[in-house]
Formats: sequence, C-alpha cells, structure tokens
Amino acid sequence: MKMENPAWRFNGNERKYLEEVLSTGFRAGEDGAFTMRLEQFFAKTYNVKYGITFNSGTTTLHSILLAMGCSQGDEILTPALTPAMCGLAPYYTGATPVYVDSLPDTFLMDPEDIKRKITSKTKVIFVTHMYGAVCDMQSIMAIAKKHKLMVLEDCAQCHMGRTDDGQLAGTIGDAGSWSFENSKQLTCGDGGIVTTDNHVLAEKIRRLGGLGFKTLTASSGKVRTDRDLLQNPNWERFESVGYNYRMGQLAAAVALAQMEQNDYFINLRRESGLAYTKAILNSDLLTAQHVSKGYTNTYYTFSAKFNGGQHGVKWEDFRQKYMEFGGDGIYSASKLIHQEPAFYNNSIGYGETPVAVDLQKRLMNFTTNQATAYEREVQTAAMQKTLEYFGDHS
Repeated sequence: MKMENPAWRFNGNERKYLEEVLSTGFRAGEDGAFTMRLEQFFAKTYNVKYGITFNSGTTTLHSILLAMGCSQGDEILTPALTPAMCGLAPYYTGATPVYVDSLPDTFLMDPEDIKRKITSKTKVIFVTHMYGAVCDMQSIMAIAKKHKLMVLEDCAQCHMGRTDDGQLAGTIGDAGSWSFENSKQLTCGDGGIVTTDNHVLAEKIRRLGGLGFKTLTASSGKVRTDRDLLQNPNWERFESVGYNYRMGQLAAAVALAQMEQNDYFINLRRESGLAYTKAILNSDLLTAQHVSKGYTNTYYTFSAKFNGGQHGVKWEDFRQKYMEFGGDGIYSASKLIHQEPAFYNNSIGYGETPVAVDLQKRLMNFTTNQATAYEREVQTAAMQKTLEYFGDHS
C-alpha cells in the first residue's frame, strides 16, 4: 500500500524556512544562518555543547574518525552488520576496519567480541545503533576506558534512542553522528550532524568538514570575517587541510523544521514499532529485535528474525505473501560489510562474525514511516494475515 500524500512529512515550517533562505539570497536572516540555528537547536535537544552540520551522514563519520587521529596502521572496531558506509569511513582514513560480531537477540555489537578483537593497533570503537535500538553502551564504555580507546556513536538509525538510565544515544561516547537522509526519522533529503562535548575534537571536526578555513571554530561555521581582512590580498585563509563537507542553507532550513517536529515523528515510529511487536507477540515465524529493559527503541524500522527455515517457509515466500496482503514490503539486512565485493575484492578489513552472517540472511525489516493510524493498521493486518496463511497463529 502506498501512502496517499508522500509530502506528509513536510507540514511544518519547511516551506516557510526555504522561502526565507531564497528571499535573503542565501544570506543569514534575523535569526542567523539556518546551519547555525540547526546546530544550536540540535545541541540543546541533546544537551551537548557542540553541534556541527555536514552534507551527509557519511562525511560526518569520516571527519570524526580523522579528528580522532585515525590513519594508516590503525584499526577501528566496526560492526559487521551495518551499512557499508560504516566500513568505508574507516577505509577513507587509511585505517583498517576490524569487523565485530552481533548479539543474536538485539542484533547489535557484541561487547565480548569487542574485547576479543582489541589489539595494540586499535584506535576507536565505532558503535552503530541499528534499527532504532541502542547498543550496550555501559559495557562498551567500560571496555573503552580500560583500553583508553575513543568511541564514535553512529545514530543514523537511532534518533532519540535512550539507555535504561535515560542517556541519549550519541551523547555517551566521544562523538555522535546523525543522518538526515530521506529514509531517516528526520530528513532534509540528505545531510548530517555531529555532536560532542569535547572542544578540541569539535574544532578539528569543524575545520575538517569546512575545507580547513582558519575562521571556523568549535561553535561557529562562519567563514566570512571582517570585509577589509577578507579582501586583503595578504590574508591567509587556511591553517589546515579539510574537505568541502558543509551543509547548505536549504538543507539546514528543512532539517530545522523537522527538528521542531521531533517528538511527533519519533512517536509515530514508536507507535508503528509497538504495533508490530504486539502483532507477532506469540509468533513462531518471527522473533522481534530484543529491547533491553528500560531502553527506548525509536524504530527506524521494525526488525525481526525470521525463523521460517525451521518451519519450511522461505524468506522470499513470506515477503511475497505479505505484500499480497497489503504490506509495504520487507527489507532485508544489508550484506555484511566484508561480504560486499568492494571490500573483499580489495582485502579491506578482517574479522570472523558467525552470528552476524546468520542474522543477515534472516532479518526482516518492516517500514515504520506510516503517517496515520489507518496506514499502521493496514501493515499490522497484513502481518497477521501472512502469519495465519503460513499456519502461525500469533
């Protein structure tokens, strides 16, 4: 079933803010540049000192790892069950990704496997909070502290996820990264943002993403300075080498409007996730991603492990029947990073991950971006009909 209005997500101030950017000729309005407004709003929401906007959730990761000092000869512990970008970012720095296995119930990084794979070359633990669920950060931070490692949290799929003590994903490690790509809980088409409380790290990240302009600071992405200085032929603009990873004002305008509706969007996803959870509560064919007691899952997707092989039901047949009954479709887990030809053909990274290999073949991810209760009911009804069709009376 297709949503009747694909623009339903943009009913806040998106159009108003876009018009403001255009009407001012991309100059900052009375309230400042939209990138600055977005950074301040995001940092306040997450109760951190610094927010730094980027043009994608991949360039954020690259810049953070560079700022953490990763380079050739270093190793970065990376989950195998995660999108390829989380393997590419370490590779871009010259470091080697070392693949960490998953837990069979939460589908997230296994802290015990992290311990096993730490070497004298390990520089960073690269945590990815998958499908809206938060990793076991208490265990991971204890490991990082013991071995004096930095921790990067990728929250592209976990906006506003929380641990059992109320800590927000992305604020626990040394730096957090978010994506505003179109499928995410909040979107501006594409974009990203970094958060950190570390001033030195923030300034490095800012300059790495802003071509190395020396006017950039931890709290300001403003390039322009005094006009006389800016037009002076003797003025030296760059003190370091960086990349052109900056977010544009149009994207920032949309992202800010989305942030203003943060609670609304997150609650919609949670309602869908909880409805799916109820629909498969006693199912033999599907086992929902385990959410640790007290943790908050914000359901980027509703992820479940398919047990059809034990009951003579094929993954593809279940998906086909679900769609026939009105379901949006079922997304598989991405191929593990080291299963992608770009990685194994070029010998990028290493690490055995038997649990993740099994999960990748079995995971089913159901959409949670329904705009209304009716759309949500259509999806859960399709789920129930499919389970009943295959003799699973959950």
